[in-house]
Amino acid sequence: MTAARNASRRSFDRTLASAKKTMVLSEIISLAIDSFRTNKVRVMLTSLGMVIGSASLILVVTVGLTGKQYILHLIEAIGSNMVEVEYSGGGPGSSAQHDFRNDYLTRDDERAVLEQVPAVAYSSPMLQMQPRISLGNGVVKDILVLGVSPQYRQVRNLILISGRFFDEEDDASHAHVAVVTEPFARQKFGTAAAVNQSLEIKGIPFTVIGTFKEAVDTLGQTEVADQTILIPYSVARYFTGTDTIKELFFSIRDTGDVELATKQILKVVQSRHQPTSVYTAQTLTELLNTAALIANALTLVLLLVSSVTLAVGGIGIMNIMLANVRSRIREIGIRKALGATYREIKLQFLIEAVFISLSGGVIGTILGLAVPYSVRLFTSYRIPISGLSAIIALSAATLVGVVFGTLPATRAAQLDPVESLKYE
Repeated sequence: MTAARNASRRSFDRTLASAKKTMVLSEIISLAIDSFRTNKVRVMLTSLGMVIGSASLILVVTVGLTGKQYILHLIEAIGSNMVEVEYSGGGPGSSAQHDFRNDYLTRDDERAVLEQVPAVAYSSPMLQMQPRISLGNGVVKDILVLGVSPQYRQVRNLILISGRFFDEEDDASHAHVAVVTEPFARQKFGTAAAVNQSLEIKGIPFTVIGTFKEAVDTLGQTEVADQTILIPYSVARYFTGTDTIKELFFSIRDTGDVELATKQILKVVQSRHQPTSVYTAQTLTELLNTAALIANALTLVLLLVSSVTLAVGGIGIMNIMLANVRSRIREIGIRKALGATYREIKLQFLIEAVFISLSGGVIGTILGLAVPYSVRLFTSYRIPISGLSAIIALSAATLVGVVFGTLPATRAAQLDPVESLKYE
């Protein structure tokens, strides 16, 4: 019986202790809320710094992501999936100068890659010439002429301004057709819509069937000049008198497959030529990765700058909480006299600081997210929205409340109850 009574008493004591803790925590929260109600204007002005800081943090992340998306879009428009294979040198008898022969690429290499590398979607050979072409009014210039296949348009993401691009039938029939850049069309024919106009390349007449431009400013990462003429490869090869190709272009179906497909393409090409021949492949993958790293670094720098606003808001919270402690010294003395512990007093003022900081953080987060959502809702721009930035903003607001609220809370908890009761 005695053991049972002792066990029952211990269970009752544990329940009572748990209830007391719950009551103390709810009382602390209630006191914090009452403090806010009696000082509404002061709390609102103090939390304003956190509102601005949290909103700026989210907007900085949004601006950083938008800039990153824009830069990557520009690079991808150049041809992020494009692989350019080029003969770099070497070949049969490369060690003996008198027996040196070039080991250029061929159309058979292109067909072999298409058969053996399933990741390749489009391909095109390229021959390059610079014949002198009359532009009228006695002006004669060396104009870049590229012999390419119809799929070159997909490989290089070219945009037609007028007319059409030559097709497989034009290539197979060796049609004397050409597609020209807009600057060339304006200088030669006085208009960008130069369809059905005629020009001569090395004395052979060609009919212009279309005008094109590149999707974006290529930042020099292109073989297309301002004044360029594209003609079918099957026709261009007769100007050079050879079937050899110095460069082959391939477009990969998926950006994620570019690195692996590039290795496979080089392996196929190398297997069809002499071991001493050197072939290189160029992609924009490294440029994409570098651009992404730069954009992330700039976003991080802007985040650090915006965190200064949060720190300023935190200093404001600390100042107002110190003033709050001074104005409530007598209240603190009464609470201690009634049995409030050091931990309870400290927790009360710390919770008040966190509430001020977090309330400003919530409002700032809502405002910060409202801007990109409004842009997406009322315009066609798909501005990226980061949920992670909202989590970071709220976490930072909570951390600021804890860090800058610790000093006032500690000072309140350390007050002597006797001296506090005497304070006027």
